[in-house]
Amino acid sequence: MSKRFPFPHPVNETSARLVAAGVVVMGTAYAVSGAGWILIPLVYGFLARVTTGPAFSPLGLLATKVLTPRIKVQHRLVAGPPKRFAQFVGLIFSSTAAVLWYLELGTASRIVAAALVGAALLESVFAVCLGCIMFGWLMKLGVIPQHVCEECNNLQLRTSIKA
Repeated sequence: MSKRFPFPHPVNETSARLVAAGVVVMGTAYAVSGAGWILIPLVYGFLARVTTGPAFSPLGLLATKVLTPRIKVQHRLVAGPPKRFAQFVGLIFSSTAAVLWYLELGTASRIVAAALVGAALLESVFAVCLGCIMFGWLMKLGVIPQHVCEECNNLQLRTSIKA
């Protein structure tokens, strides 16, 4: 979307998992408390990450610039386009929760937030990215053209880096 702040490709999976952990914390805080103000940074974070990657996302910057460099493990690089799609799905879920909260449909809003937390928990703990899986299905169906992510079809192109 932005040439000045492009979405990273490839993406450090450790950073992606740390961002997902932050979403788990914020989403759980909202789902448990119902405090609508928590949805503001949650929605903003997804919007920022979809449009610019971590450049304007406080959570993304914390993960990529502060936490990931301090974690001394073998970091894996994964394709960026599926991760961006996953952020877009997160934006849809968090925005839906915010709209439902605004419409005073608190229970429905909390259920949507809980679903978002479930997906983020799978990513943060098990490196299972539901948005990435959906991206792959959409590529197989031809909804997303193959040229968008050639690397997605070739797992041998994925690499690892040391911190």
